[in-house]
Amino acid sequence: MQQAAFTALVILAMAGAPIPTAGAAALGLAAPLSGSAEILGLQMRAGAEAAVAAAADGSTIEIVDTQCSAEGGSTAAEFFVVAEVEAVTGFLCIEAIEAAMPILSRAGIPVITTGVRVTSLTDRREKTGWPVYRLAPRADAELAAVSRILTDLWRGELFAIIDDGTIYGRELAEGFRLAAEEAGLKPVFTDTFRPQLDNQIALAGRLRKSGATHVFAGGDRSDLAILGRDARELGYDLVIAGGEALRAAPDAVDLAPGTLMIAPAEWADTAEPSVLETLARREVLPAGYVLPTYAAVEIALQASKPRPDGTSSVAAALSGDTFQTVLGPVRFDEKGDWAGEHYRLFRYDGGAFQPMD
Repeated sequence: MQQAAFTALVILAMAGAPIPTAGAAALGLAAPLSGSAEILGLQMRAGAEAAVAAAADGSTIEIVDTQCSAEGGSTAAEFFVVAEVEAVTGFLCIEAIEAAMPILSRAGIPVITTGVRVTSLTDRREKTGWPVYRLAPRADAELAAVSRILTDLWRGELFAIIDDGTIYGRELAEGFRLAAEEAGLKPVFTDTFRPQLDNQIALAGRLRKSGATHVFAGGDRSDLAILGRDARELGYDLVIAGGEALRAAPDAVDLAPGTLMIAPAEWADTAEPSVLETLARREVLPAGYVLPTYAAVEIALQASKPRPDGTSSVAAALSGDTFQTVLGPVRFDEKGDWAGEHYRLFRYDGGAFQPMD
């Protein structure tokens, strides 16, 4: 962003800003409010504004478009420094947050991100010293959950592992295979299948011949739905499991009832009902990033309050306290990742995924 645009943002931040009341906090929201990710940025904005309004303590939030770019991220960071915010929430794209963090870190402004999953963001904490805290799942959390849940669930089963040859599918399948072998389990069959076919009869036949009663598939919803249909047509009772890609919109062929999914819970299913009512009154649907951003603002507001020892370091609070939020209690680990478990096991009942735990 050009210098003139940045100057305009600063003027907007400083001119006519409300005078905060005692106990109020000045926060920032960095979100993509233009371009292909605009709809997600608007969800962030709706959640942040609703949380500040619900606090009703005079707290304010400055909202800046990151454009999901490095330039947008650095410009947003410079704006927040001038505006003297106590904490920043949001960020969706790694390019934006990596450009912003050196600037915000030097100013001592912590960040609670709701959208960036890249593992290195927090894994490099000791090297970078960045005060970044993450509500979003880590990129490696899905594989960890698949491995943990299925090695326990399928310990006495004859299972197979297949993938569609994509980077996502292969890494998920291979990672689960290694975890299973470390747990003393060995698949009866492994394979890479060709995706986006009209049928998977041949694959279903190979699986049945192997003796597998269960299969984990690193692939998308449409391929696993076709595999389930074709297994049924062969009279083959096969339990199919997949990752969060199964949460995609259904195609012409639906998933077989009994299909298992390891994925994060839908935030709206576990959120505090009173907050859902508040959002409804504001005509805000609790979709996408609305509730995580609402929670991030709740955390930032609580962290900005004076601590029992008389200090008021937001970063210190984020590193040690437990916060009550719309998503339930939240505490961050030593890296800055949410110490809670995002992923759960779900079973498809023919119309929707139902939690099994």
